[in-house]
Amino acid sequence: MPIKLPSFRPRRDAYPPDLWTKCPSCGEMLFNKQLDKVLRVCPSCGHHFRLSAETRLGLLLDHASFVERDPGLESEDPLGFVDQKAYPDRIAAAQLATGMRDAAVWGTGLVDGSPVAICVMDFGFMGGSMGAVVGEKVTRAAEHALAERIPLIVVSASGGARMQEGTLSLMQLAKTVAALERLRAAGVPFVSILTDPTTGGVFASFAVLGDVNVAEPNALIGFAGARVSAGTIAQELPPGFQRSEFLYEHGFLDRVVHRSDLRDELVGLLRYLVARPGGAVPVEDEEVIGLPNFRPFSFLSNLAERVLPGEPDTAPGHGNGTGEPVSTERASRSRARPSGSEAPSVGARSGAAGAADPGPSPSEPEDGASVDGSPSPDEAAVAATEEASRG
Repeated sequence: MPIKLPSFRPRRDAYPPDLWTKCPSCGEMLFNKQLDKVLRVCPSCGHHFRLSAETRLGLLLDHASFVERDPGLESEDPLGFVDQKAYPDRIAAAQLATGMRDAAVWGTGLVDGSPVAICVMDFGFMGGSMGAVVGEKVTRAAEHALAERIPLIVVSASGGARMQEGTLSLMQLAKTVAALERLRAAGVPFVSILTDPTTGGVFASFAVLGDVNVAEPNALIGFAGARVSAGTIAQELPPGFQRSEFLYEHGFLDRVVHRSDLRDELVGLLRYLVARPGGAVPVEDEEVIGLPNFRPFSFLSNLAERVLPGEPDTAPGHGNGTGEPVSTERASRSRARPSGSEAPSVGARSGAAGAADPGPSPSEPEDGASVDGSPSPDEAAVAATEEASRG
């Protein structure tokens, strides 16, 4: 009787795409269910895989708060473009693979209870290319945010303008930028989130015009490819010059945030950018809030006394030898005495204008003068001031 031996199948090098994913950075095989639990970020090297629009909305918005707007918009074929296949056939294949009508979806939702208008792009739909539909959805999201005065959030993931629509796709650059400029003029916040990749016409238009530009780690961000850019300027460019970390170091981005911290970062930004409604703080009539009133003459007088050289503030020989300063009130009283008891003029006291008035007697010293009748330094300062005012 023949013996039947078991057969052994050769080991397969290929893995089912729906079960395992190979990390392009470290080469490790990752189980898809475990990868989804960590937001599709490689636990070994931190590589951020691309997300679909549906997953991105669930990551950023509150649970079940998203309401899609204009879901029926579809691209047409006004140019009759055909390359390896007809443009309508490409659109139908992308719709079947992603379940989306086009490369972007927009609507309204809540971020930590705050209403926002949001537009998310999906790279899986023809490389996230921007055609007439994508430009229209970004523009409508900006116009809705302006009408409702709520923040606008745009998540970019695109290879650029869609070549199958030619000039029509390039017109979306001007249309989206005009809508965002109206949003900026009205003071409505716009937060732009750049993911891998954000290139071409999307980069050249609305993706980098946010009030705050946030990017994921190691995201490819740039207008043209590295080889084309180097050939255009005929110079060797530094390695990684189109990655988010390089752009952040050179001031092109405001933040580079890990995907697990992206929602918390967005919540914090909206708290700073959006004014929270609240009642006015009651203020009593007697209470004065704010800085004291600015008095220019007092300020200039104090500044002149500190900067310009002048007479000393103290009277070293003030009759009693104490050297205490002469008060301004006493000096003003001496200048405002009636004519019967008025002190002698400056010329009579200093001897510069003759001896018209002999001055007070030594037995009755004037207020502020010494016992022997000579003027004190403070009186000399007051007299010099009066003489200057007469002059």
